[in-house]
Amino acid sequence: MNRVSFDRKSTKDHKVVLTDWKFKQADEQNWMPATVPGCVHTDLLSNQQITDPFYGKNELELQWIDKKDWEYETVFNVPEDVFRSPHIELVFHGLDTYADVYLNNTKILSADNMFRSWNVDIKRLLQEKGNRLRVYFRSPINEDLVKLDNLGYNLPAVNDHSEDGGVGEKNLSVFARKAPYHYGWDWGPRFVTSGIWKPVELIGWSEARIIELFIDQKTVTAEVAQITGVIKVEAEADFEGKLILSTGDLRVEEQVQLVKGLNEVEVQMAMAEPRLWWSRGLGEQHLYEFTAVLLKEEREVAAKEVRTGLRTIRLVQEKDDAGKSFYFEVNGVPVFAKGANHIPNDSFVTEVTYERYKHEILSAVESNMNMLRVWGGGIYEYDEFYELCDEYGILVWQDFMFACSMYPGDEAFLENIGHEAEENVKRLRNHPSLALWCGNNEMDTAWSQYDEDGGWGWKQQYLLEERKEIWQAYDQVFHHILPEAVKQYTGGTDYWPSSPMADWSGDENQHAHNQSTSGDIHYWDVWHGLKPFEEYNENIGRFMSEYGFQSFPEYETVKTFAETEDMALDSEVMLHHQKNGRGNFLIKEYMEKYLPEPVDFQGFLYMSQVLQAEGIKSAIEAHRRKKPFCMGTLYWQMNDCWPVASWSSMDYEGRWKALHYQVRKSFQDVMLSVDGTDSSKVDIHVNSDLLSDIDGELHIQLLDFEGNVLKERSSKVDVKPNSGKVVLTLSAEELLEGCDKTRTVLEAELMKDGKVIDREEHYFISVKELKLSTPEITVTESDDGEFYVETNVLAKQVWLSSETWGIFSDNYFDLIPGQKKKVQFYSRDGSDGFVARLPGKLTVRSMADFIEI
Repeated sequence: MNRVSFDRKSTKDHKVVLTDWKFKQADEQNWMPATVPGCVHTDLLSNQQITDPFYGKNELELQWIDKKDWEYETVFNVPEDVFRSPHIELVFHGLDTYADVYLNNTKILSADNMFRSWNVDIKRLLQEKGNRLRVYFRSPINEDLVKLDNLGYNLPAVNDHSEDGGVGEKNLSVFARKAPYHYGWDWGPRFVTSGIWKPVELIGWSEARIIELFIDQKTVTAEVAQITGVIKVEAEADFEGKLILSTGDLRVEEQVQLVKGLNEVEVQMAMAEPRLWWSRGLGEQHLYEFTAVLLKEEREVAAKEVRTGLRTIRLVQEKDDAGKSFYFEVNGVPVFAKGANHIPNDSFVTEVTYERYKHEILSAVESNMNMLRVWGGGIYEYDEFYELCDEYGILVWQDFMFACSMYPGDEAFLENIGHEAEENVKRLRNHPSLALWCGNNEMDTAWSQYDEDGGWGWKQQYLLEERKEIWQAYDQVFHHILPEAVKQYTGGTDYWPSSPMADWSGDENQHAHNQSTSGDIHYWDVWHGLKPFEEYNENIGRFMSEYGFQSFPEYETVKTFAETEDMALDSEVMLHHQKNGRGNFLIKEYMEKYLPEPVDFQGFLYMSQVLQAEGIKSAIEAHRRKKPFCMGTLYWQMNDCWPVASWSSMDYEGRWKALHYQVRKSFQDVMLSVDGTDSSKVDIHVNSDLLSDIDGELHIQLLDFEGNVLKERSSKVDVKPNSGKVVLTLSAEELLEGCDKTRTVLEAELMKDGKVIDREEHYFISVKELKLSTPEITVTESDDGEFYVETNVLAKQVWLSSETWGIFSDNYFDLIPGQKKKVQFYSRDGSDGFVARLPGKLTVRSMADFIEI
């Protein structure tokens, strides 16, 4: 993968990327070719030393890998232009995790943090030809067993699959500063990797170099942007020259006097009538290129470029009649956050290509999202992820990499975290998409320090002195080290200690619960608590940052890890690809409540997706209907790291599930929502995130399943900008008088200037109780590449699939007789994203194909 950093190195640097690596198990002699960036697992696989880690139950057979030490080695020559440089650094952009590095048999560094880079001046050790670089990776398991023994007690780490890893109940993930999900999660396997996961470079420089360029946005309005270019320069000697900061035609010069060593220079710049950066749906995502150039006697010595967008973003928490608000404001406009939680796209992060990142971000954009939360059990993502979010207007809620655990508090560990925080905050601070830094996932509520009876039962397991130690470590990291790093190294990005959390108050009011009227909420009583979908309407907070429901991937994805004989809910392979305990059977139990019984396992896969989509639809629309009390809804989860039954809306292969198509509808900037929570009435809501009025017409039809119109009416609709309201209330009894509700559907259409803005179908009983017929569905192609779908009777959850890889403009939709459904297919064409074209061989199915009629 060609990784290009935004924060580009000096144009006067001389650098070379080191390639031609080999690797071996430390206690063996057999060297094999290695790919860098990569990891031991992927290198073993490419050398045919192990079987596919994702297939069947192979995961369990590969747990020996993390108990071994591994060596990587390359021999390299130094290009003449680099070798002549008076300063030559060796830069490891990422070592996973415990590594000793030797150059020409001299130890030059020890690394102990996956999330940091490591730089060493190697000029004195370097020879022009035949340099031998060796990286010795110590087993993270063996390394951290010693730390656990020294601590004397287990720390909470509920998602550490230690038993699968052969270490019993010993929770080791908390001791290593590496991706927590490597140790397993309730949606992911346990592959505790080692390896060189980012590029290795030699960088030569002379006289001076620009190390950092930060565009600190002091004041940004439509009239003027007051910015400060904060430029860090390293000089080899005292230096007198000129520093130029420019963007487009705007240029500011400063005379500078630099001293030997590190220097920080600030250059002020005012931009009249700047083009602002907006989140998706509110305006354009304009990006500026800023360049800093250091001159000596008009000769360029060093230069650096960064890209950013000019905007203001703040987290608004203000007291109101209901409690305290929690919403994001972009350029002074309140934003209802619509999106999902993002996890790493692969168990082996170096397998994630630019195309896979772009597919994810475009899938977010195409489904009308404006925010992704980078969850704290994964990694600080590669630069490409944030670059794409900048380009497409996806706000980023960024967790630090701590999740569902409590961590040690020894001096070395805390110092390591401090360096990690500084480096990653600095790396990401120029991205206009970055809206929030959050300390951790679920740890404040799990421990619940200020509520003796609260939390997940963690603190009650420890002696008082141990409890004190554990909380002191937590307090030091999340209330001091991390917020101080955000404050010191950004221009005012907001920080939130833990998600969920009700308030940063230092008392019992701090911890979130399902009825909190401040902060954010993770609502899991639906699923983990076995509550029905209807509870989504009753448990709504100011910002819903997690909630979810599982489904299986479709059959084509399941076939990548299972054989025909494994296609059963309780087969060993299917249970292994379900990491949430009784998850498979929870899906079945919910399905029995809401949907007809599927006729076979393939039908179960399809119906699980329909079920998931219906559940999350009810949650999203309940949250949006409560605007402005609720100002954000981020479902769990966007994506998968391997093929699995999970909460994702997109499976590991990138295929959109039914949920993702439903999200596209429910996240529309103007949403029509039919609420039948109260069985005596039907409330029809219109919710708008646009900054203009909605003046339109609401058209209501009551139809039978043959498409006959039983009743209809129309009314004018007027909704103010960035707001929502009930536009019509109907009596269910009057509406259904003389009708068979088992074969009746209510269709609502919102029209503006003759165009349908949104359309919604509503049923008065559960799908399980509907009397469906087998439809005859026809498809006709048009000259412009679109096609039309029609039916003779109601077709429920029409599923379109193509032999060509891609997505449809709509899918898993209900089709009413007498109506033509226009659909466009978009192929997934590499880095170009989605391209409109004909789908090739098209398969059309509906719910009737998977149930007994």
